[in-house]
Formats: sequence, structure tokens, C-alpha cells
Amino acid sequence: MTLEFVRDFKSHKIVPDVIPVPPSALLHISYPDEQKVNLGNILMPKQVKDIPEVQWTVEPNTYYTLCMTDPDAPSRNAPKFREWHHWLVGNIPGTDLERGDVLSEYIGAAPPKKTGLHRYVFLVYQQSGKLNFSEPRLSNRSSQGRGKFSIQKFSEKYQLGVPVAGNFFQAQFDEYVPKLYRQLGQFQNGF
Repeated sequence: MTLEFVRDFKSHKIVPDVIPVPPSALLHISYPDEQKVNLGNILMPKQVKDIPEVQWTVEPNTYYTLCMTDPDAPSRNAPKFREWHHWLVGNIPGTDLERGDVLSEYIGAAPPKKTGLHRYVFLVYQQSGKLNFSEPRLSNRSSQGRGKFSIQKFSEKYQLGVPVAGNFFQAQFDEYVPKLYRQLGQFQNGF
């Protein structure tokens, strides 16, 4: 892990807002149209509306948990819904997301109007084996059950330890966000 990598997680306050220590490796995330996540770069919601390709270094015969979370809901200045998780998949064999247990279906970035930049944090945890998750399965057609999440508490509950890989981008409101709110059954400006 480079010092720059650690510095970026700390300078953007992901440490301590989301996790107590930075992950040990960089998570590689690519959206369609070659949009890549790169330690706090700015991407627009319309660029991250589809499920990305996610890659990390794996150990053989090992399961992983992947999370995408927004600690800035509804804004960085007033994060009363911290964290609002956008994606949660457990029991991923290696990096084969399609074979993992989807606990929360993917929802792209959806920062409300006039709330500035939100941080969208991706973290991968190595599991000690296959787990039985007790969380309800959440659809990408509703926002219910996504707010006031804590990946740190989730990690502690399932004894996942510290993340083995991570990355993040920032986004602010664009014209795609109202479409996503309609998909989620949200008619207000935000969650």
C-alpha cells in the first residue's frame, strides 16, 4: 500500500467517518464508457448508474464481501442518515460477483440537490468462510432499509476484520438523480 493511498483515505475523512483504518490494497472499479473510480475523483450520477466491474487480488478458495456506501446522506454537513448503503454482496467466491449473495441490489449515486459532493466508498472484506447473513434482501426499487447503515458494525457482526481493498469517488446532483428517485419511490428531494 502506498502512502498516497493511505493519505487519500484520511484526507477525504473516510478514515474515521466510515472505517477506522484504510484498506490494505486498491480496489479496481470500472463503469461503462471507461469511467474509473480513482481515490476521490469526481463522477456524475449518470456515469455510475450501472453496476461496475470490480476487481481485487484474491486468495484461492476464499469468500469476500463487497460494499458501496455513502457516508454523506443527505449531505456531508448534516449526515443524519450516515451511512446510506448502495450495494452489499457477501459470499463472493473470488471476484465472481454473480455467484455472491446479493444482500442489497446496486443503486448508483443519488446525491440530493444542493448538498455538494458526496463520497461513495467501496470496500472489500475477506471472509473466514461462507457466512449465513441475517440481513433482509433489499431491492433496487426501494430505498427502505438502506439508511443509517454502518459497514464497520456490519464487519464486526460478521467478524470480517479490516477491509482488504477499497476505493472511492465523489459525486453531486445531476439530471439523472430524479429518475433514480422515481425508481426508488422517492418523490422528495432526497432520502
